[in-house]
Amino acid sequence: MNTRTAISTGTALALAGALAACGADVESGGDGATVAVDRCGETIEYTVPERAVTYEAGSTDKLLVLGLADRIKGYVMPPANPPVEESPYAAEYAELEFLGDDLLNRELVVDAGADFVVAGWNSGFSDERGITPEILDGLGIQSFMHTESCFNYPEYPLATTPLEGLYTDLERLGRIFGVEAKAAEVIADYRARVAAVEAAAPEGEPLKVFLYDSGTDQPYTAGNQVPPNDIFTKAGAVNVFADLDERWTQVGWESVVESQPDVIAILDYQDQPAEEKIAFLKANPNTKDLPAVLNDRFFILDYNEAISGPRVIDGMESFSQYLNGIQ
Repeated sequence: MNTRTAISTGTALALAGALAACGADVESGGDGATVAVDRCGETIEYTVPERAVTYEAGSTDKLLVLGLADRIKGYVMPPANPPVEESPYAAEYAELEFLGDDLLNRELVVDAGADFVVAGWNSGFSDERGITPEILDGLGIQSFMHTESCFNYPEYPLATTPLEGLYTDLERLGRIFGVEAKAAEVIADYRARVAAVEAAAPEGEPLKVFLYDSGTDQPYTAGNQVPPNDIFTKAGAVNVFADLDERWTQVGWESVVESQPDVIAILDYQDQPAEEKIAFLKANPNTKDLPAVLNDRFFILDYNEAISGPRVIDGMESFSQYLNGIQ
């Protein structure tokens, strides 16, 4: 393991007071105190952040569910994300600063005065765009990557189930911000909800599910390293591309036809509404005769229920209800 020190300003005593004011129970601190937390295979020494910048709703929601709204400087929300006004955290978003709807970039983070950035690898952080954890380390800005996205991280690749990645992120963020008890409470609640979904799984042969993200010439879908795979599995179905050790990946229509899915889960995001995707699948010669299409079995999965974040649990519960309703 490589150990780096991420530098930030401010004192833990001041932060403890601020966190207490927003309802978080700070369990550790001390002037200049640091905590060693793993970041995609690297051990990083973190100080408690004061001005976090988050990219996409999954990152923001992870801090909000831990009661850390006062620690968020602002958020970046690209156009694919559904409106924050529709979020279960709409009231909290209304109090946060919207920093932009473009891709995450170094200038935005620096201009915001961020001391902590939360994003995924290739979804937020990117070599091509010149904003990586290493670059931010050099600027004295701490960073945190979604554990699920470590699968694609070139320096320290890591494979984990998406659900375990979510739990890991909440536990690690709880340690970084000194709200370990709150993190443990949230994780325990999510584990109980997932167990209830598993217990409600319908009996018999599992239905086969194809996740349609986008694409006309070739479709983009979910491999086994992204949340929809866990959503389908825990609810008692099977992802037709569960054998692909990939995150979001491109396949051929021939493979989709070969799989003969019973259900098609449509990933619904702002710039490509689900209704348009369903209309395409019903008209497309490759898919119009699939069992799922003929039986009109389309399940709409919200964008933020399919990326690493608290709403994955909501999506799992919704899919479980859908599955039980058609079997």
